[in-house]
Amino acid sequence: MSIRTGDSVQGFSLPARPGEMIDLAECIGTEKVVLLFFPLSFSPVCTDEFCAIRDDWSAYADLGAKVFGISIDSPFVTAKFAEELGLPFPLLSDMNRDVCRMFDVLHEDLFGMRDVAKRSVFVIDEGGSVVYESVSDDPKVQVDFEAIRSALGS
Repeated sequence: MSIRTGDSVQGFSLPARPGEMIDLAECIGTEKVVLLFFPLSFSPVCTDEFCAIRDDWSAYADLGAKVFGISIDSPFVTAKFAEELGLPFPLLSDMNRDVCRMFDVLHEDLFGMRDVAKRSVFVIDEGGSVVYESVSDDPKVQVDFEAIRSALGS
């Protein structure tokens, strides 16, 4: 099953670092949420993506967005990546790929690696419905930051 524009999203929990779970049920359905699925921490395009959001953080904050990055990396790796980039939002580990499967955003094969997250974004409104989604089969294609901010503003 895949989640797409117009669908409702249920809350879920993922670790931001070992032993620190983030329960998105606390904000999905009550606040604007941006889920940014990304292939691998420390890769060039992922680094550029998160630095761009960090550097324009006031725009996301002004729009009332809760932003979360999600990858299949371990919580040790996502925590280190977020720390090194100085991100004002958490990166979450979906090492078991449960959430990636729920959103149907896994590459069957990415450069010889199986079940790596596709570069994808889902904007969820205060009612818990997806108002914007983009799923790319090409990990080198950057997300559309303007489209994300536009969806948050509507």
